[in-house]
Amino acid sequence: MAGPSIVTGQLASSRAQAGRFWRTTLSDYWALTKPEVNFLILITTAVGFYLGCDNRARPLSGLSLFNTLLGTLLVASGTGTLNQYMERKFDAQMRRTARRPAAAGRLKPQTVLVFGIALAAVGSVYLAETVSGLASALAVLTLLTYLFFYTPLKRKTPLCVLVGAFPGAMPPLIGWAAASGGLNSEAWTLYAILFLWQFPHFMAIAWMYREDYDRAGYRVLPKGNARVPFLATQTLSPLLALVAISMVESPTRHAAIFYCAGAVLGLGFLYFGLEFVLWQSRSAARRLLAASIVYLPLLFLLRATLCNRAGI
Repeated sequence: MAGPSIVTGQLASSRAQAGRFWRTTLSDYWALTKPEVNFLILITTAVGFYLGCDNRARPLSGLSLFNTLLGTLLVASGTGTLNQYMERKFDAQMRRTARRPAAAGRLKPQTVLVFGIALAAVGSVYLAETVSGLASALAVLTLLTYLFFYTPLKRKTPLCVLVGAFPGAMPPLIGWAAASGGLNSEAWTLYAILFLWQFPHFMAIAWMYREDYDRAGYRVLPKGNARVPFLATQTLSPLLALVAISMVESPTRHAAIFYCAGAVLGLGFLYFGLEFVLWQSRSAARRLLAASIVYLPLLFLLRATLCNRAGI
């Protein structure tokens, strides 16, 4: 007959194992949603919402902002989950993604599929009911184009980067539509900035993990002699355009300040892009990636700050 101390030890061990199981399971479900991507999505959505508010006619509503971010987060999480479901076999062939829950087989494919559909469905309905039909429609359009155009094209053509940039730039439009009920030229300027930003950002990632992508059959970069010219074009052309478009401002705002600050940020980003294209090294790619992560929030923060000072 087991003594009290043995029984107590077994119970403690069982509780510890159960705790580890639930922590691992919750961590896997959290990883399915791609939280690092969602963080940037929420920032750009919030900036679009803030700039879409006309303080005189439509003052910023904390509740509306919360509803917008929550609904967008749910749809984005569903999109990330469904993307991992669709690419689980290919992700398993890449060192960078082999440990993802679906790729590693820690979660069943059917479970991942149901979880992704549920998140996306709840998020789209939530946006439609609490925010606006336009915001919900834009979120659903983002999901559909990302999953059914960009995702399959990654194994067919390097033009997938161009196709993927369209849904990738949608978050500011969702935020703007949620705040104002419509879209205007300023909203599309934010869209254009995020659209162009994605090219150097992704080129840095694609170059750092090019062997992984090649091994899994992803054609995000062309093969042979066309690879370097493609890399240079996809990196430098958007960066040059960003220098120009980041300085676009309406006459009623603090244009001179924005021109100078936007130009400094854009030229700094361009410097790292030039370095990357010239050296084509992983270290240069990492610096360009870091510069892209710093550049976008600073530019959007600058825009929001100047808008606030102008009383718009």
